Amino acid sequence: MKRAACLCLTLALALLAGCGKETGPSSSSSTAASSEPAAGGELVFAFDGAAASSFPLDPHLQPSYAPTSRILRSIYDSLVVALPGHRFGPWLATAWETSPDGRSTTFRLRQDVTFHDGTRFDAAAVKANFDRIFDPKNALGSAKEFLGFKQAVVLDEFSVRLDFEQPYAPLLAQLSKTHFGIASPAAIAQYGSQLGAHPVGSGPFRLARVVSGTEIQLERFDAYRWAPEGSQHPGPAFLEKLTFKSVPEEATRVAVLQSGEAQAADLIPPQNLVNIRNDPDVRVVEGELLNHNYTLRLNTRRPPWDDVRARRAFRAGLDVDAAIKTIYLGTATRAWSPLSPGLFAYDRTLENTWGPDRAAAGRALEELGWKPGPDGIRVKDGKRLTVVCLDGQGNREKRIDLLTVFRRQLKEVGIDLRIESQPGGNYLEKIRNGDFDLAAGSQFTTDPDVLRTLYTPDSSYARIDDAELTGWLRTASQRTDPAERLALYARAQHHIIDAVCTIPTYVLLYTVTTPRRVHDVRIDTAGFPQFHEAWLEPQR
Repeated sequence: MKRAACLCLTLALALLAGCGKETGPSSSSSTAASSEPAAGGELVFAFDGAAASSFPLDPHLQPSYAPTSRILRSIYDSLVVALPGHRFGPWLATAWETSPDGRSTTFRLRQDVTFHDGTRFDAAAVKANFDRIFDPKNALGSAKEFLGFKQAVVLDEFSVRLDFEQPYAPLLAQLSKTHFGIASPAAIAQYGSQLGAHPVGSGPFRLARVVSGTEIQLERFDAYRWAPEGSQHPGPAFLEKLTFKSVPEEATRVAVLQSGEAQAADLIPPQNLVNIRNDPDVRVVEGELLNHNYTLRLNTRRPPWDDVRARRAFRAGLDVDAAIKTIYLGTATRAWSPLSPGLFAYDRTLENTWGPDRAAAGRALEELGWKPGPDGIRVKDGKRLTVVCLDGQGNREKRIDLLTVFRRQLKEVGIDLRIESQPGGNYLEKIRNGDFDLAAGSQFTTDPDVLRTLYTPDSSYARIDDAELTGWLRTASQRTDPAERLALYARAQHHIIDAVCTIPTYVLLYTVTTPRRVHDVRIDTAGFPQFHEAWLEPQR
């Protein structure tokens, strides 16, 4: 068993190798620059954050929305940090120990940390955060991802214990996420549910100013001395100011980067990125976002998608490979599993196991009574075979473009795919109420336990009630042996794909593009941008 566990870790290390790498004509590390890091200056980061203003800068009360979390990571620190190879290192916690029965974990904390408002970080601060996270009022909070949490107990000034009803294997992975960023207990008491408008963490940057719907301006936190393991610079940030500028239009992000209005931009469109990679004056930093991939989730409780034959016909009408190549021009790869390849327990045996078969799709729909109508769209009992795809994030990562290609493909087998874009809040409400045919979305994660939160009755996303699948996923969340978890998640992934609970589309390679004078913007193991070590070379 130990040998199997070592093999799992080796595979995970191999999968994660190269995360956060720099590409371009010169791929040498920016730390080898001829000049030393220079303090000062402002970096404007143009990012695809169209809906970021819909969610507060509150790690505990926002849904799993990556653009908002990209801001939160600069404001809030976590107890532990995710490292390559599904390992976790010290951050605000210096060490931890799990009880023999796996139901309690004790954390020893740093003693030199202060929050942006001057409040001291200690065990009482951690307890205040966990009490808030697991308050039943926080319906959109992080608590839904935990299984069996009981309480946080202060043992002494700098020791805290987390208790569970049963062992919880993904604990460290969850604690490394922005959702479990630690906020000032004084700010929690003062602002309550309005903390998102007054965020106070212990991160390298603190809030300076918000320009509603446009910019979030941060400033250096001069007292910062507690960077996580893996950081090459433990002290305060070099940048004096860091501004997140919401630029949802792809062409505009390119323009503000080229004009110098922004010194960094993410998710440059594929047609530009292909050329930019060969530009000697530009850096492209990239890393896989550890992720439940962007998938199409048919509502398995709504006819006709409650019949697996209809779901398989729908999938057989899609040529995912062709669509990915058309839209992403080689800058993204096709997904075969809901889990991205860099995640622990990703099962490579799923690759090339399913694909388009329009003839089979047509035969299956005929057998189910769906006959071609006068315009080619199939009809049964006077009702057209129409699927409304619910989307809540617009064309981020060119998702609407991708759905548009799928729409053309499905029309050829007689399925009418329509796209319904909704604001973030409306999207989530429709999902919770099951008011959808198909929901498109992704969720960043550092552990395959994300499958439990999406494909069991606890979740509303896929509307799945499968006792066998639920059993595997709940058991996997309680097993601490990597080999046992690996086997359970392999079964679960195959079951999810075989039953067409979801249709994976692409694997996101997250990119940040900067001019050469910008150094040491990094992408962490989880796939989020880090600006703590970034610095600007003086302009000549």
